[in-house]
Amino acid sequence: MKRIAVAASRFNEEITDRLLASCLRTFKAEGWKDSQLRVVRVPGGYELPWAVGELARSGRYEAVVALGCVLRGSTRQNEHISRSLVVALHRVSLDTRVPVILGVITPDTWAQALARTKGKLDRGREAALAALEIADVREELRRG
Repeated sequence: MKRIAVAASRFNEEITDRLLASCLRTFKAEGWKDSQLRVVRVPGGYELPWAVGELARSGRYEAVVALGCVLRGSTRQNEHISRSLVVALHRVSLDTRVPVILGVITPDTWAQALARTKGKLDRGREAALAALEIADVREELRRG
């Protein structure tokens, strides 16, 4: 049975809850069952690479989705976290050979963050669809 994991940050929870709900709704609309999906919540974006790495190294998942929201603040901390997060998630994907989907948004404003949780900009939905597509590609490549 195919399985996909989703690691979601709780920081900026109103946004990440929306991303997660949309992501899960999309999986279910595509015919995936709860038993095929694993959700792990972590405190913030900085903790996502560790959780995603653990999920990927478990060998149980066709793909791992990382969801989070690193909102610009009055300092440059968001830049450091965002850069580190993206590099680390990419490294997990390459090192484990398990596709990692980047569903972490980095908006400048709260309004931009909310906009990315619905409609054409719905990043939770996009992340789920990307995970499904890359899981199919992975399976195709395994078959040769």
